[in-house]
Amino acid sequence: MGILGKIAILTAVLTCGLPLCVRAQTVTHTIDINPGLKANTDFISDPQAAIDQARSRVAAGDLAGAIRGLATYLAAHPTEVAPARLLGDLYYRQANLHMAEVTYKDILSFHPDDRETHNRLGSVYATQNRINEAISEFESSLPGTDSIGDLVELHLQKGDLPAYKKRLEGAAADHPTDPDAQTELAEAYAALHDPANSVLYFARALDNAPTSLLALNGLGMAYMDERNYGKAVETFAHCRGLDPQDFPCTLNTGATYLEMKNLDAAQLQLDAARRMAPERPETQVDYGYLADSRGDWKTAVGDYLRALLLSPYSREAYFDLGFDYE
Repeated sequence: MGILGKIAILTAVLTCGLPLCVRAQTVTHTIDINPGLKANTDFISDPQAAIDQARSRVAAGDLAGAIRGLATYLAAHPTEVAPARLLGDLYYRQANLHMAEVTYKDILSFHPDDRETHNRLGSVYATQNRINEAISEFESSLPGTDSIGDLVELHLQKGDLPAYKKRLEGAAADHPTDPDAQTELAEAYAALHDPANSVLYFARALDNAPTSLLALNGLGMAYMDERNYGKAVETFAHCRGLDPQDFPCTLNTGATYLEMKNLDAAQLQLDAARRMAPERPETQVDYGYLADSRGDWKTAVGDYLRALLLSPYSREAYFDLGFDYE
């Protein structure tokens, strides 16, 4: 999140009962969750191993253990940003908003220009309905993150959405070869349920930045909104060709196949997405939709409940769970 395609309560929501898509992507340097925890310099620095171990624990249903493990690792290596971001993400999914905020703010005290962390902190503030602070953090995360959808929601709540939209349109018109300006306007149109203009401006962004995963994922989602599933699959495939480990394009490929009722192809993509990031609840939501599509509502209920264990802020899981209970 913001938290990667992110889990903020203000994340753009598709129509209930549809597979869940994610936008592109989604720290305590002086960790204080355990007063008895002391820095252990015997730990060898291996941030990817720390992340992989935490994800394995989440996949096994041990969210608390994943948090403890990352906290212990970061006590020895307090300046490693990627494990710290994941720790903040897991606090958020545990509904420990205070520690998520502390964790992200601590990263920013060392790396004030870290856009991904500003994006995540914006999600925390948005969840708490701290509108002005959330807007400030999401703005600080630009360009290059998926914060525009959240900003649209926040400006709608604040009552100044027309002025915000006009500002984005002016920036795109004044800088026609700037891919960031075109992408941000395209994301705004997507959040406003205007896929035709979203396709247009994502395409303009890609004219000047053809390898932008953010723009490719957005374009694929805009094609999905138009129900142009062939073009969506093609666009996501191009994205995955550039980065086979890109979570949003992988999950969204699965969501496209779900809408096409190609359930076996969908499962392959969902399985790949879960291997990449087992801590992400969006995949579990789509597993529920897959089970529903196969007529297995009992399995679907279990999948939605597992999504809520990964994130109590997954509105889509609540919606789809409600449909199954009904």
